[in-house]
Amino acid sequence: MRKQFGMPEGEKLVNYYSCSYWKGRVPRQGWLYLTVNHLCFYSFLLGKEVSLVVQWVDVTGLEKNATLLFPESIRVDTRDQELFFSMFLNIGETFKLMEQLANLAMRQLLDNEGFLEDKAPPRPAQPHRNISALKRDLDARAKNEYYRAMFRLPRDERLDGHTSCTLWTPFNKLHIPGQMFISSNYICFASKEEDGCHLIIPLREVTIVEKADSSSVLPSPLSISTKNKMTFLFANLKDRDFLVEKIADFLLKTSSKQPGDNSAGRKASVMDPAPESSPAPQEAPEQPASPGSPCGGCQSSLAQEAPTASQGLLKLFRRNAPVEDLGAKGAKEKMKEELWNIHFSEYGRGVCMYRTAKTRDLVLKGIPEGLRGELWLLFSGAWNEMVTHPGYYSELVEKSTGRYSLATEEIERDLHRSMPEHPAFQNELGIAALRRVLTAYAFRNPTIGYCQAMNIVTSVLLLYGSEEEAFWLLVALCERMLPDYYNTRVVGALVDQGIFEELTRDFLPQLSEKMQDLGVIASISLSWFLTLFLSVMPFESAVVIVDCFFYEGIKVVLQLALAILDANMKKLLDCSDEGEAMTILGRYLDNVVNKQSVSPPIPHLHALLTSGDDPPEEVDIFDLLKVSYEKFSSLRADDIEQMRFKQRLKVIQSLEDTAKRSVVRAIPGDIGFSVEELEDLYMVFKAKHLASQYWGSSRPTAVRRDPSLPYLEQYRIDASQFQELFASLTPWACGAHTPVLAGRMFRLLDRNKDSLINFKEFVTGMSGMYHGDLTEKLKVLYKLHLPPALSPEEAESALEAAHYFTEDSSSEEALRQEEGEGAGSEDVQGKGGEEKGTSPPDYRHYLQMWAKEKEVQKETIKDFPKMNQEQFIELCKTLYNMFSEDSREQALYHAIATVASLLLRIGEVGKRFSAQPGRKSRDGAPGEDQPPAPDTPQDPAQELQPPAVGDPQARAGGDTQLGKAPQESQVVGDGGGGEGLGSPSQRLSDDETKDDMSMSSYSVVSTGSLQCEDLADDTVLVGGEARSPLAPSRNGGSVDTDWSISFEQILASILTESVLVNFFEKRMDIGLKIKDQRKVERQFSSSSDHEHSGVSS
Repeated sequence: MRKQFGMPEGEKLVNYYSCSYWKGRVPRQGWLYLTVNHLCFYSFLLGKEVSLVVQWVDVTGLEKNATLLFPESIRVDTRDQELFFSMFLNIGETFKLMEQLANLAMRQLLDNEGFLEDKAPPRPAQPHRNISALKRDLDARAKNEYYRAMFRLPRDERLDGHTSCTLWTPFNKLHIPGQMFISSNYICFASKEEDGCHLIIPLREVTIVEKADSSSVLPSPLSISTKNKMTFLFANLKDRDFLVEKIADFLLKTSSKQPGDNSAGRKASVMDPAPESSPAPQEAPEQPASPGSPCGGCQSSLAQEAPTASQGLLKLFRRNAPVEDLGAKGAKEKMKEELWNIHFSEYGRGVCMYRTAKTRDLVLKGIPEGLRGELWLLFSGAWNEMVTHPGYYSELVEKSTGRYSLATEEIERDLHRSMPEHPAFQNELGIAALRRVLTAYAFRNPTIGYCQAMNIVTSVLLLYGSEEEAFWLLVALCERMLPDYYNTRVVGALVDQGIFEELTRDFLPQLSEKMQDLGVIASISLSWFLTLFLSVMPFESAVVIVDCFFYEGIKVVLQLALAILDANMKKLLDCSDEGEAMTILGRYLDNVVNKQSVSPPIPHLHALLTSGDDPPEEVDIFDLLKVSYEKFSSLRADDIEQMRFKQRLKVIQSLEDTAKRSVVRAIPGDIGFSVEELEDLYMVFKAKHLASQYWGSSRPTAVRRDPSLPYLEQYRIDASQFQELFASLTPWACGAHTPVLAGRMFRLLDRNKDSLINFKEFVTGMSGMYHGDLTEKLKVLYKLHLPPALSPEEAESALEAAHYFTEDSSSEEALRQEEGEGAGSEDVQGKGGEEKGTSPPDYRHYLQMWAKEKEVQKETIKDFPKMNQEQFIELCKTLYNMFSEDSREQALYHAIATVASLLLRIGEVGKRFSAQPGRKSRDGAPGEDQPPAPDTPQDPAQELQPPAVGDPQARAGGDTQLGKAPQESQVVGDGGGGEGLGSPSQRLSDDETKDDMSMSSYSVVSTGSLQCEDLADDTVLVGGEARSPLAPSRNGGSVDTDWSISFEQILASILTESVLVNFFEKRMDIGLKIKDQRKVERQFSSSSDHEHSGVSS
């Protein structure tokens, strides 16, 4: 498979299936290969070959459907095509696996797998496992996710196995059939009927596991007893002995991890005086946790710091009278408490309680305020995480105190916006507790950090629980119950918004079309879902929705949203614009009341702002919930998860398109590429970045992508990936020399020296080759043959240019004094890159970077350093290779040979004319003691050399300002003064003369040792043939340090050859190159393509 589709060893094949791919109206029978990162298809029938590769990250839609044209088919949508596959032997299994792999790809794009999903399927334990093993690992992964979601278990819990059985339910004296699930820390049961019975037994609570006597009525029974004296009886177990053995192994591991338990036996657990399964969080101050309780230590340490460490804010700020004095409301509250106490006595209390339809009915009738915090912890699964991580919150608070980040600044900004109408958050006690919880979570999960609306939800959690309990409820909310909601792009909320739109089309089709036209759903749903209605509804009513949410999940929120639209359908259909519809819904929600609440009503800020003269009729929240279950109860959690997957593909791909447009807008307008070309380049660049995630690279992907950075900085590639893109996109094809040129371009673009380049740097390099006039393109070529682009191994003696790019402050100052100007834009940007590597990545740093980018830095020809002879020969070699694939190859060869010969003579003449002034300079600069070159006993270059600047062995352009030069020249005519002093009105020949009078002391051959008439054209171009005297220079042959040439001289010489001018002025279209690159990425070829290219089996 890898050989067939050109994939590396790192690409793992999951499974393959026989099917037909519909190309046009003709099905092509072949094999569908599903790998971790790609969907591949191959067919070879009757001499015709079809090959197809699609990356999972490019999939925008995946649907299983059955039509007359495509019976039992799977449709795969990408941005530019629709693919149909049919005639599967097992279409259900294939589609399920495709869903899993596409979902993994979306997680890669979303890039917060660390707290949401395992980043990749579990790696095989053995290196030589077969293909089906990877599929089994993926199947196990799917079962783990289903198991954790069903029972609200921690994210690291892994299912070990499940089996059919029956459970004896003492409350109705029945044996309920269902499934038993076993993992390393829990035994769970789910009945076959959805509303039958759910049971969660933490192994830390188990005291006895024993096999009971079998009978015809109760075959293969298993009895499990817990610390709070509850006994659960399972029967009809197929392999009871193995099951008991497995549970015993897990119990031994659990007992050794028991906090506060000094012995390893189970007997010590039996003797624990306080069962964990009855948390009673609101009773914590009066009944402190026992020494055996894992939460005892952490709560006591927090209680020393603040009252909120041991109880909720509602207890500290309760203003109303005792419940007994509240009349009808107080009686109703007492009745609720009594109903729950009866339920606890029949069904159990705590983690191990039987959860049935009756439990849900009690939740829908409202949870008493005294039990709200306890039941939220149990139903959400937060209690399990809290008791298994004692002291974790305290440590986070301690570590995060005093830390400063962008998240903490956002938290401080929003603290006083969190329920300002509630007295608990009108003083420092409540504000400080909210600050600690939000900061601790931002420190725990920097991927999310802090997101808008988290403050509103957390403030409500703090009302009914201690700080630690609120923290773990927030963890459950952000990481399990509302996945991907609270991040910078609120992906989860957008996904559920898409589900809401789809449900509106299904249940309220007439209203759906109107709402789409008005654009209302997108406006209302985010605020509804992100804050669980807390920001749009009176507090006493919204908290009832939170009760139901912790028991039922997102299902109840979607049902309630549909019920609200249904209740206002007539008014919404008569609306003329979005504002009117928003006003209708806002006023309706403001008047949703909770007539049973015993707390004094808290004025709703939104209601105060939107109240009118004719307020709508009040709606009781319990009536609204009842209607939502009556009309929309057909919603199932499984269906919602399926819809979430479908919407997630659309949302994430839409966000990627938005990011692409943002990046393109951020590219400067003078870059030369059109918007379409920039978008295509971005897709190619991102695909190359993602390849590092697929198949690994020399640097971790985490280093390559930082989601906290602006979109422009997020995707980065290394040198090897840039080399591949350069080879396929460059207009300067250089054959075997292309990798060398690519390496130089990468070093030139990598200003901050982190061995990675971002998209803006990449586009800048491409633009230099494709756009601009002759001068701009020659500038790029010239820079590619000077440091830092030219590595030390490629040009060992390029000292003057190296000093030009150095960041040594003393040499930079000396050069400024000599040349009368700055060192150039490259040096400035190089320093900026160095700062980027050392400064903290906060927003101030990026503001400074953007400010620097806005500063106009005009680069002039005079900024460029001189080029020595070895660098010049490298430039000639590059030009020779560039012309080798051109149709005018011979004419270009002749032209560059003429130019090279001319430039060599210019360098020689310039060296001679710089000798006389150099002798005077040398006489006045004692301290430099260098012997003359062997081939030139009286080499004038030795007298030209001034004292070194910075490095004593570096001759750094001391002769760049030589005063007046002799006014004679056989090549370029009369010369003026020093470099850069001529007026703009002078002719080009005058500029050349000035450059000739100020040559740096570099040479590859001695003065007079090379006669230009004897230099063959091919010798100049290759620079390494045996006939060329230039060859020994790299191996330490005769080195003359005087020869140099400037950019102006190269430009002027090339302008004399029209064929060279036409070559560089020719406009190139990058679109064709991008199209070919995308085709290579997809590996897509039709049968006709193969017929034309002669490809056969």
